[in-house]
Amino acid sequence: MSCLGVHFALTQDDAMALEAIENDDDRLEHLTEEIEERYFKEAEACIAESDKSWDAMHRALSDGTLSSSGGAYPLNHVVLGGTSLYAGDDYIMSLKTPAQVRDIAAALAPIGEAEFRRLYNNIDAEDYDGDVSDDDFEYTWGWFVGVRELYAKASAEGRFVLFTADQ
Repeated sequence: MSCLGVHFALTQDDAMALEAIENDDDRLEHLTEEIEERYFKEAEACIAESDKSWDAMHRALSDGTLSSSGGAYPLNHVVLGGTSLYAGDDYIMSLKTPAQVRDIAAALAPIGEAEFRRLYNNIDAEDYDGDVSDDDFEYTWGWFVGVRELYAKASAEGRFVLFTADQ
């Protein structure tokens, strides 16, 4: 089962520092000890947590599966799409550029609850560890709203967005 997800609206300096680290272990340490520490303490408006809903969110916004390449840009970049910054299977780090963030924010803006429900209903239930249900939809929708707001903020401020999840 997927684990806790967080979207960070990063400054250019933070994104470049993270990208410049060549070793996965060092990059993960920088994320947890520098970025998470600072953003959770000093920049909570630049964070959107998604708990475990990121899994269903990605599936709904892509092709119904958890494939990072499934679906169409820009919606398939909301969660897993973008530049992968971590090669291990114990963590996910996916970075979106400010140009991608603008595209994503524009694509997310018109998605209301009814449209998200339509997209959610395309999840491949046999491939999903969760239960495609009204309760799961409400859970996912609740977290999606915060992620959509974060992308709007990040777009307006020209920020990068980093999605992370521990596996």
